[in-house]
Amino acid sequence: MQAGDTLPPVVHRLGLVDYEPTWAAMRAFTDARTADTPDELWLLQHPPVFTLGQAGKPEHLLRETGIPLVKIDRGGQITYHGPGQIVVYLLIDLHRRHLKVRELVTLMEQALIDCLADYGLAAERKDGAPGVYIDGAKIAALGLRVRNGCSYHGLALNVDADLAPFSAINPCGYEGLQTIRMKDFGVTDGVDQVGERLLAHLLRLLPPHTPAAERP
Repeated sequence: MQAGDTLPPVVHRLGLVDYEPTWAAMRAFTDARTADTPDELWLLQHPPVFTLGQAGKPEHLLRETGIPLVKIDRGGQITYHGPGQIVVYLLIDLHRRHLKVRELVTLMEQALIDCLADYGLAAERKDGAPGVYIDGAKIAALGLRVRNGCSYHGLALNVDADLAPFSAINPCGYEGLQTIRMKDFGVTDGVDQVGERLLAHLLRLLPPHTPAAERP
């Protein structure tokens, strides 16, 4: 086994960072990585921003709010990022971990469900609508881009974020979809504490690398 094959992904805790430079950094990392580049997980928050997926419909932004809109290259429709929402970007070599895209999406959803269960919250998936829900209301969103077998973008979990901007959009393209946050259920842990719990579940669920000598 080569050195580093059993190491977990490198974790970067970036704090509050602007969206567009972070998106550019994800793309640059993915373009530059090789078969031996360690995977990375980035934990962070963004200042207020709407992001519109590559097939997203602009009409899902219902009114002007002064919050910038960025058209990006992940799947999905429109969503909102802002302080109080934990974002995790997963820069993962899928081939090296024997993961298909759908399997990575399921893994991300399960990590969110398990994290919320730590706080006594029963969350679930919804068929045909990626993300995590409590009683039909969305508490976490996700979206990925895969290029050359490597993923970027990731997931966002509402901890104590201001939910008002969600009223200006059809969240993820669904008219009337209610968006909720952990604070509404009496959770007092902040973004940093919840982020560490979520990170632990992601690291637990990610399958290990296959040593380079054993890869097909």
